[in-house]
Amino acid sequence: MNGTLRERLEALGEAFWLRPGMLVLAGVLLGEGVVRAEGTEWLRSILPEGWIYAGGEAGARSLLSAVAASTIGVAGTVFSITVAALTLASGQMGPRLLRNFVRDGGNQAALGIFLGTFAYALVVLRTVRSTEEGAFVPHLGVTGALLLALVCVAMLVWFVHHVASGINVETVIALVHNDLCAALARLSLDRPDPPAPPPPTGGQVVALPEGGYLRALDEAALADWAAEAGVAVVLHVRPGDHVFRGVPVAQVVPDAGGDAVERVREALTLGPRQAAAQDLEFAVRQLVEVGVRALSSGINDPFTAMAVLDHLGDALCRLCGRHLAGAAVLRDGRAVLFRRVTDYDGLLDAMFHLVRQSGTGSAAVLIHLLDVLAAVLTAEDNPGRRAALLRHANLALAAGREGLRDRAALAALEARHAALPGGSGPLPSPS
Repeated sequence: MNGTLRERLEALGEAFWLRPGMLVLAGVLLGEGVVRAEGTEWLRSILPEGWIYAGGEAGARSLLSAVAASTIGVAGTVFSITVAALTLASGQMGPRLLRNFVRDGGNQAALGIFLGTFAYALVVLRTVRSTEEGAFVPHLGVTGALLLALVCVAMLVWFVHHVASGINVETVIALVHNDLCAALARLSLDRPDPPAPPPPTGGQVVALPEGGYLRALDEAALADWAAEAGVAVVLHVRPGDHVFRGVPVAQVVPDAGGDAVERVREALTLGPRQAAAQDLEFAVRQLVEVGVRALSSGINDPFTAMAVLDHLGDALCRLCGRHLAGAAVLRDGRAVLFRRVTDYDGLLDAMFHLVRQSGTGSAAVLIHLLDVLAAVLTAEDNPGRRAALLRHANLALAAGREGLRDRAALAALEARHAALPGGSGPLPSPS
């Protein structure tokens, strides 16, 4: 699946109205179908004897009206609870995590089932006629409304549990961690890309007349065109970057005229916010935001920051033995597309810089950061990556020496640093 298609599917997942709208449509079609099937023996035989509604026109109107009124009322309550949960999550864990709550299929399905039941009850209710109007009572339709009402009761109980557990910070961290691991598995390689030659210089400068975040990049299509045209494309942006109007986003060497501008514009998908489809650091930023907010003076929750560090370390351990994409895309052995990519050093910087800077005065966070780095160092055997991990360990030690006033805490931090794999001694037990 190419990046553009994945980005469009991701955008559909962020459309909160999509699932509820589909369930409302399903309710309308089901109501119409049940009314049209009234009187068929095979459909009646599905339900046990005595379950089919056997009352008259007045009772059918009352039951359907009660189901419609109650479900639309509960739907409003469900929507209010969802908005309250979003507000709480935005204040405690950051507004960028609202994406995960909006994409939550459970929240969308709960609202959709109540609205779908309301639409079903209305469709069936309009067919009920008294003796003066032609005497028609949709017994199967009323029975279906009762069954859907019971489903709504069960859904309401489940929804309360789902929202209560969904706003738990540990649950949110685990969900974002799963997104990060999926991105690492999707965007990393079993074998390293061949070394990239130096990108060419000069050529045709390409700028866009509009701005926005680069949500997706169709690298395959752009590389195929460059190979056919005999040119090389040097990109200055990568997914997740903000593209500014009139600022060059690429160079085409040699000059390929107006066709180059059109091809580059077609390959770049811009939007008002970032997307996770091709941006490896997207989930990292979400996790880091939770940790940084937890370390703010208003919240002061180092345990949440430590949980974030645990999940970041686990993601790095999953990356052991795998390789990040190279800077060049080849066609027939020739580099035709030069792109900006996330390297291992950049990934570590995105993971640890902000947490370390926010936790300078917290001995527990800095010591735990060294513990996480020690665990990753134990699993990682790449010399270059080990050097990058040790660089962050040195930065954590320097931050502790500058920010910690407790001598015992500083001594524990220095002992952790000295005991890193490859250091002077075994790793001390956690204090």
